[in-house]
Parts: sequence; C-alpha cells; structure tokens
Amino acid sequence: MTDHDLLLVAVVEMTPGNAEAGRRYEDAVLTLLDRHGGTLERRLRDTGPSGTEVHVIRFRERAGLDSYMGDPERLALRAAAGEAAPAARVLEVRDVR
Repeated sequence: MTDHDLLLVAVVEMTPGNAEAGRRYEDAVLTLLDRHGGTLERRLRDTGPSGTEVHVIRFRERAGLDSYMGDPERLALRAAAGEAAPAARVLEVRDVR
C-alpha cells in the first residue's frame, strides 16, 4: 500500500429476481479492474436469498477509479444488463489498527 492507494468497500445489491444476471454482470466488470490499476482484494456473498455482495477493491490512485467508472466496456456491460444491473453503495475506507 502506498500513500496514493484508494481503498473501497462496495455493497452490491442485486435487483429482486435478477441475482444470477447481477452476478454475471459483476463477474464481467470486476475483470476490468486490472486495466485501471485496481485490484479486487475480497469478494463476499450473502448466504441468504438476496445475493448481496461485498467487494473490497484497491486502486493505486484515484484516477484509476475514475477511468474504471468511465471504461466504455464497463458502461456497455451495464447498459446490456439493463434493469438486472445491481445497485452499489461505495465507501472509501482506511485500515484502522
């Protein structure tokens, strides 16, 4: 970790009835992180029926997050998912020791 690292936690809520489509969308977009200096450190899934996921993601710098969010492939995947695309709440966090 460097002084420029950006650590995020994303709580990803699948839309009702679309958990499988939401997981496929997440599978696809998470593979794009690397090209923007991002790393998926953890991917956790709720064991209940909602399929909610929690992602711990690190970027080497904030510009990586910005470029990831604007990635044309990510935007096309989101458009293709339509109403099945999950909603995410993203928190910028830091380690507390």
